[in-house]
Amino acid sequence: MRITDLLKKQGITLSASPRSKSEAIDLLVKLHDKCGNLKNVTAYKEGIIAREGMGTTAIGMEVAIPHAKSEAVKAPALTAITVPNGVDYEAPDGQPCKLIFMIAATTDGDVHLEVLARLMQMLMHEDFTAKLKAAKTPDEFLKIIDDQETKQFPDEAKAAPAAAKTGYRVLAVTACPTGIAHTYMAAEALAKAGEKMGIPIKVETNGSGGAKNVLTAEEIANCDGIIIAADKNVETARFNGKPVFSTKVADGIHKPEELINKIINGEAPVFHTDKKAEASGGGGNESFGRQLYKHLMNGVSHMLPFVVAGGIFIAIAFLIDTFAGNAGTADFGSVNTVAAWFKTIGGVAFNLMVPILAGFIAMSIADRPGLLVGLVGGFLATSGATFGLPGGDVPSGFLGGLLAGFIGGYMMLGIEKLCSHFPRALEGIKPVLVYPLLGLGGVAVLMCAINPIMGIINTGMTNALKAMADSGMIIPLCALLAGMMAIDMGGPFNKAAYVFATGMLASQTDAAYMIMAAVMIGGMVPPLAIALSTTFFKRRWTEEERRNAPVNYIMGLSFITEGAIPYAAGHPLQVIPSCIVGSAVAGALSAIFGCKLMAPHGGVFVFATMQGTWMFYILALLIGAVIGMLMLAILKRPEKK
Repeated sequence: MRITDLLKKQGITLSASPRSKSEAIDLLVKLHDKCGNLKNVTAYKEGIIAREGMGTTAIGMEVAIPHAKSEAVKAPALTAITVPNGVDYEAPDGQPCKLIFMIAATTDGDVHLEVLARLMQMLMHEDFTAKLKAAKTPDEFLKIIDDQETKQFPDEAKAAPAAAKTGYRVLAVTACPTGIAHTYMAAEALAKAGEKMGIPIKVETNGSGGAKNVLTAEEIANCDGIIIAADKNVETARFNGKPVFSTKVADGIHKPEELINKIINGEAPVFHTDKKAEASGGGGNESFGRQLYKHLMNGVSHMLPFVVAGGIFIAIAFLIDTFAGNAGTADFGSVNTVAAWFKTIGGVAFNLMVPILAGFIAMSIADRPGLLVGLVGGFLATSGATFGLPGGDVPSGFLGGLLAGFIGGYMMLGIEKLCSHFPRALEGIKPVLVYPLLGLGGVAVLMCAINPIMGIINTGMTNALKAMADSGMIIPLCALLAGMMAIDMGGPFNKAAYVFATGMLASQTDAAYMIMAAVMIGGMVPPLAIALSTTFFKRRWTEEERRNAPVNYIMGLSFITEGAIPYAAGHPLQVIPSCIVGSAVAGALSAIFGCKLMAPHGGVFVFATMQGTWMFYILALLIGAVIGMLMLAILKRPEKK
């Protein structure tokens, strides 16, 4: 194992100025954390301090090599600092230390001893240590080590020559919750940026139809690093030991060159995992809030097919009963035999919506052990199980399912941690017996305690929506939610409005159907407003923008808001406000006209399933798109020839 395999540019600080041994240790530990080498920073630091308590790790000659073998380490790694003014490290020769390496080693094997022995052999050469102390950049520092290692261990270099990197320098993975527009737009933007910069790049897309253009093991081994532009979790165990930069899918669309440069310039942290299979967004550079969002979107992306297909089947049932003359009857949607069949099948898919949401949120958090906890928790949320009535009576619905997914997932992580100290002989039964048993018991107690509380909240929300509909307040709510669909066109605001609307469909109230109609029309307006503007106000757009715009007619009518993103990215101050106003007006008009939609997706293709006059719905859509177009004409100046 070569030193340069363990020491990365991000783990080197030159010309540091710690005032004490303690500050030097803190600095080196922080470098390990920055590189993503540690599971638990505090535990690793305690190991370093415990080793120093046995005697200083300064070896003389102005050099120190603190080290620790700890379960808090993901994979063997090194960090290094140079201290031109020296720091008192309690060296046996009394000299201040000016060159310090810190070794982080796992508990399996004696890698730290091998690295320590090699470093000691190399540091015996005074000219080598002098060059390291005088290095001006991390690249120079690494080259000095590599040259010395090759010089001292030539047989090793001949026996295992460094494999020449071939193929793609940069790899990428793109994914969005729905797996439709953002996924492929980010892939296209990254591919174009790589071609423009002269950097070979391959992009894997995790779309609704599964992973395409999948990265091979050989490509991963030979690349400089991987970009993950995703709003849901993707498999990352295959990237172990490679630089990985993780970000949102929108950055893949808007900042492709910046992302590629992070890999090329060595700014991406090295990703380490000790799991055989892991689904994560990953490179260790994400905030907790970002992680929560990705867990939620992982659940939403798996839930959507059930919502969409089930909702359309139920809508078809209402349509059949309407044509059969059964509108307004007590069992509307189930009177006609064919209608009853569609409604029953759609209801089965709909009833799976919350368990699937909770199951895949929990799985995103705790991997496979979380799936059982989430699915059962989501089912208990829909059945309304309590301690007195385990069969169910107080359903907590969509909100209860969300809690089941998040709390259940993190509870499962806690159970795994508690079981981590089991004897090695019991490792085989943990995933098939211990985790499921404890997880099932834990989530059952959790949901029986939560359901009565969440049931009250859920009932209150349903009653509030009914009251808003009866009092006329449903109109401003529909305008707000429709406007949210145009704020970021597929981002968090858009998804929040859509998830709220689809979640309310389970209540099967008129207010919920009006909200769904408003949210869909709000998502259809932005692409249509762009398409109309490029058609009737051509001078305000470039030739390329006009050439690409006609597809927005199709995307808008199909309820694919993301078609407006390239135009919003290029002209945010003009496009976004115009689309928000147009969508809000359309949503308000939809509510005023009393349009009710049971199908959660499909755009113009599901208009016929609408309760209310669908002609008025088209009128609301047209008015909203025209208002957006006119605002664009006012806010956006003509392009210069």
